[in-house]
Amino acid sequence: MNDATYEFSTDPARIDAARVHELVSRYTYWAKDRPRGVMDAAIAGSRPYGVYRRDTGAQVAFARVVTDGVTFAWLADVIVDPDLRGQGIGKLLVAGVVADIEPLGLRRTLLATADAHGLYEQFGWRPVNDGFKWMERTGTGAVTQGAGA
Repeated sequence: MNDATYEFSTDPARIDAARVHELVSRYTYWAKDRPRGVMDAAIAGSRPYGVYRRDTGAQVAFARVVTDGVTFAWLADVIVDPDLRGQGIGKLLVAGVVADIEPLGLRRTLLATADAHGLYEQFGWRPVNDGFKWMERTGTGAVTQGAGA
């Protein structure tokens, strides 16, 4: 990847919500068909990040972090334009996210992935194996209700 081609940004005002919705709802296994209103609300309730083409300003990647800003964070909705994968854009995105949240001194930052373990391991993530018994509660939630969609 040519660093002169793409740039990472922490500026929420640069997020192209329509493009993010397209990427997340069309090209992910975890949020297939997510309604636009749900995605907009998720962006608004998170720390959003983007990678953009320097020449056009077009958004080519997205991630968001849900955090209390002190103890815990969840990295979510990490997506790179499928036509641009394999160029290091994902590394640029994750490196930027890590650099942005590192000063918070968080005790734990979690994520879930079915297929990108190698990427995240490069930035310090490891499988959870610390004696905790993780549990989850699922419900109909905003994904099926549309939450403003």
